[in-house]
Amino acid sequence: MPELPEVETTRRGIAPYVVGRRVTGVLLRRPNLRWPIPPEITALLPGQRIDAVERRAKYLLLHTEAGSALLHLGMTGVLRVLPPDAPVGRHDHVDIALERTSTQAPRILRFTDPRRFGCLLWQPPGTIHERLARLGPEPLTDAFDGDLLWRRSRGRTAAVKLFLMDNAIVVGVGNIYASEALFRAGVDPRKPAGSISRARYARLAAEVKHLLAWAIERGGTTLRDFLAPDGAPGYFFRELMVYGRTGEPCRVCGTPIRQVTLGQRSTFWCPRCQR
Repeated sequence: MPELPEVETTRRGIAPYVVGRRVTGVLLRRPNLRWPIPPEITALLPGQRIDAVERRAKYLLLHTEAGSALLHLGMTGVLRVLPPDAPVGRHDHVDIALERTSTQAPRILRFTDPRRFGCLLWQPPGTIHERLARLGPEPLTDAFDGDLLWRRSRGRTAAVKLFLMDNAIVVGVGNIYASEALFRAGVDPRKPAGSISRARYARLAAEVKHLLAWAIERGGTTLRDFLAPDGAPGYFFRELMVYGRTGEPCRVCGTPIRQVTLGQRSTFWCPRCQR
């Protein structure tokens, strides 16, 4: 599943091609993805200029005066900017046609999603879609820090990894990045969230920020399915310290990496480096 760095890579990849351009048409090859595609997508989006492309958690928003198209890539979704005559594949479900400009030929923004766990929704102007309303802060902003984690964790007995992955606490820290950040911060992912000190949360928040920024620059983890809008894979996966390395020696101390299931997600840690 694309995580926050992959989604941010997508945003950065498509923005230069779509911002400031008018939508000339929307072609839906099916009426639904994970959920039904609302009628506003075909009724209101055509004719609108895309003023900005924003990311909120793992959602992308195409902002226009009439409202915003809200996209989620799901587990296997990809957004690509293509020529209008690009061949259509069996999993190419949505085409958003973009006008010709003085410097760019006509293009289409194509949403491909083999497993159809992604979505295309609509957010009216001046509102916050219900899927965004209860989200925590963005991890790369000043609103997220160790003090926030410490305050929100008091009295919590859930494992700190599950706490860190809770989108109501902070958005976008998925399974891979939670495992990696906890390793870099030296925190055992199984420890109760409420037992972690303020100082250790300060280090953990700093590692989350560093790790996500680092991954974004490398195009994400790309374990299997994700490609950037230009078709290039991410390379951060080559630098993972614990994720997916069960039984292999820790890159720091040589101790075999262990694996356990927390919240139905595989969790990896070094029993020597993480306490």
